[in-house]
Amino acid sequence: MVLLRPPGVYRPQGDTRLLTDVLRRLPETPGARVLELGTGTGAVAMAAARAGASRVVAVDVSARAVLAARLNARLRGLPVRAVRGDLFKPVAGERFDLVIANPPYVCGTDPAAARGSARAWEAGPDGRALLNRICTEAPGHLAPGGTLLVLHSALNGIAATFDLLERAGMRASVVARRQEPFGPVMLGRAAELESRGLVRAGQRHEELVVIRADLAGADERPGDVSQVA
Repeated sequence: MVLLRPPGVYRPQGDTRLLTDVLRRLPETPGARVLELGTGTGAVAMAAARAGASRVVAVDVSARAVLAARLNARLRGLPVRAVRGDLFKPVAGERFDLVIANPPYVCGTDPAAARGSARAWEAGPDGRALLNRICTEAPGHLAPGGTLLVLHSALNGIAATFDLLERAGMRASVVARRQEPFGPVMLGRAAELESRGLVRAGQRHEELVVIRADLAGADERPGDVSQVA
């Protein structure tokens, strides 16, 4: 799929495909009210609309990303509402059946100091600057029985994500995983990651995971789809 992507907007990559694969297999998507956080070009939001979601809202802090998502959806005749803002702030007081997020997760500098395209990946020293907020704030924006799908690198700590979600009253499991070669940003930081013990000497790949979390009382989760190619 060829998407309009202004300079500075995140280009859909392997993590986008992994999250989209999971979304398409999710039986809850048809008819769901869906919120995507950090939409970029709108690729995942449009996948939700194609899968039969009844309402799709896409949020991004970047004005260029919001414009790209709006145009890409409009060109395809897909009902996606793209709005600018910081995570859940633009949808304060609203509830969704499904929240989807592929937040910045690269271990590096403070995302508040990032500029341009770096805002799409800079996530603080442990890569959890936005991830932690999503885990703690998502329950307040989910309808009863709602589901969160969040993607991040195993380098950020899967156990830490589980802990936050469970403390927020959600049941969590890894539903997909994939080994992904380092891209240019990660390759440029490989030596630093090695010195911090986050990767082995010579390691030039990371494991990406999609974690599903359901509010207490939700229906039983479908089986693990960790074999997504």
